[in-house]
Amino acid sequence: MDKSGLGMLSIFWGNGKGKSTSAFGTALRACGNGYKVHLVQFMKNGTGDIEIDYPGEIKALEKFPNFSFKRFGTGSWVIGKPSNEHIAAVKQAFDYLKECMEQEYDIIIADELLYAIQLKLIEEDEVIDFLKSRDKKKDLILTGSHIPFPRIFELADLVTEIKKIKHPYDSGTLARKGLEY
Repeated sequence: MDKSGLGMLSIFWGNGKGKSTSAFGTALRACGNGYKVHLVQFMKNGTGDIEIDYPGEIKALEKFPNFSFKRFGTGSWVIGKPSNEHIAAVKQAFDYLKECMEQEYDIIIADELLYAIQLKLIEEDEVIDFLKSRDKKKDLILTGSHIPFPRIFELADLVTEIKKIKHPYDSGTLARKGLEY
């Protein structure tokens, strides 16, 4: 397989539904074509103190032998000032992401990394340094954040804003298992 086209940095951000879903769509297409894809999920290790089953998109993708993933988080949402536990979980995920760049993956997805910056769990400059020094032979996809990061966007090959026009949640409809999560 010719992998000479790899090396792009793609970003899916915005206030609309579908940032992670866009990355997972890319993963699905890539896995179906033989690329080795690894997903690193920031702040997505369940909610509360209960063990949560993996979301449907991971269940579907893990059927591919060339897909793998690792989830990080505390099991609780960041509300207000981040706790030391939240910051430590993001640091662990970020250190792991850097290690992944040394592995034999073709595409790495850093899901919700931009939210980690927005929530002040990691410094934007630290992420920029990583992006500038990353292996340019692998595709890297970043997701998350409702706010733009122009300095990061400048480094990207593809930046897609997912913009909400209308959402069922605004009229009181909660997320539906199997469809939104």
